[in-house]
Amino acid sequence: MEIKTQIEEKMKEALKNQNTEVLSLFRMLKSAIKNAEIEKRAELEDADVIRVLEREAKQRRDSIEQYRAGNREDLANHEQSELEIIEEFLPQKMTEEEIRAEVKDIISENPDQDFGRIMGAVMFRLSGKADGSLVQKIVRSEMGA
Repeated sequence: MEIKTQIEEKMKEALKNQNTEVLSLFRMLKSAIKNAEIEKRAELEDADVIRVLEREAKQRRDSIEQYRAGNREDLANHEQSELEIIEEFLPQKMTEEEIRAEVKDIISENPDQDFGRIMGAVMFRLSGKADGSLVQKIVRSEMGA
């Protein structure tokens, strides 16, 4: 089933259960997907929907960090619960060990490359499967940069 369809089904379920917080999140996600479709001037495929959801998840992570820095645990917890719901629709992320193995493989294939080129190759291969900040940290440690 398409991710977009799954989101619409969950939205209907939240509406039936009168779960206003979850319903609000799904309406926001549907709106973000619709805005991306308008921008692209075409219906989004699952890969595009995943990119929209990853962007929304990143916004939640950033908000959580900011709220915790400002001692607003109530808002951080709300954002955390939204993040958990969004992550249900995202593909499983790779573990740190799996990412490290891919990075080592790419470095061994391209030993004369600089950090930027290695990072680009890794992100191309792991697109949507790994968190970019974690990948960057691992590439830096493996290259000794």
